Amino acid sequence: MIVTSIAAPAEAAATSSHNNTAETGSCRLQGKDLQLGYAERIISRQLDVHIRDGEFTVIIGPNGCGKSTLLRSLARLIKPTQGQVTLDGKALGQYPAKQLATQLGLLPQTSTAPDGISVADLVSRGRYPHQSLLRQWRREDETAVAEAMAATGISELAHQAVDALSGGQRQRVWVAMALAQQTPILLLDEPTTYLDIAHQIELLELFRSLNQSGRTLVAVLHDLNHASRYATHLIVMQQGRIVAEGPPAEIISPDLIEHVFGLPCLIIDDPVSHTPLVIPRGKPHQAAG
Repeated sequence: MIVTSIAAPAEAAATSSHNNTAETGSCRLQGKDLQLGYAERIISRQLDVHIRDGEFTVIIGPNGCGKSTLLRSLARLIKPTQGQVTLDGKALGQYPAKQLATQLGLLPQTSTAPDGISVADLVSRGRYPHQSLLRQWRREDETAVAEAMAATGISELAHQAVDALSGGQRQRVWVAMALAQQTPILLLDEPTTYLDIAHQIELLELFRSLNQSGRTLVAVLHDLNHASRYATHLIVMQQGRIVAEGPPAEIISPDLIEHVFGLPCLIIDDPVSHTPLVIPRGKPHQAAG
């Protein structure tokens, strides 16, 4: 639940936070001793992560620290070169793709829709994992699609072509497709990309509501104040390692933000949400290694 002292070695901090996380809640989705990277480039080594059931976990950290790489490994888009990610104690690689897709939903950082596909047809593809030779399209699928489009404010766009929409509208269509999948665990890689501030807050409020109704969410976010306001659990990364994790109110501090982001700041109480609010002091300097 709690983190670390910044004065302590990062390795010790990460170990402490992992042990606390593992002990304080059930975790269907976990990664153990992960080594992650692309081709010859290793981004993370000996990385342990425990996604606590029923939490809205947000991963934060500087650009290039491994946030999205970690999320992609949890979604089975990247295979660890060492260690493994497990769901209910079983390695992700042992699940048939369709079975896994009934448990894990993913909103990737970038997505490409087929040319000319309509909004309703693309959102409907979120129901694919629930189809089979014996179970074709049913009324509950229609309901799931309609509810997902209504929740993301795109119902009036149902018959429009996805490639004719603005970037923000397309992003909401992809979110709707992920919601239509109705998985108990939802992974979100920078879900507020391309959205204006009003739609960002609208979407984050939706994610909070989904979490409060029992769904487990994991998101990568760049905005520290959004992360602090909406996350129930934060994972803070730096240079491929987890350096702190826990509830925002317990871990967000000026020392942590300056150590990880190189940003001198004040932390005050958000007058609306009563969560930590990061106020930059001035020009950032280079983060500590």
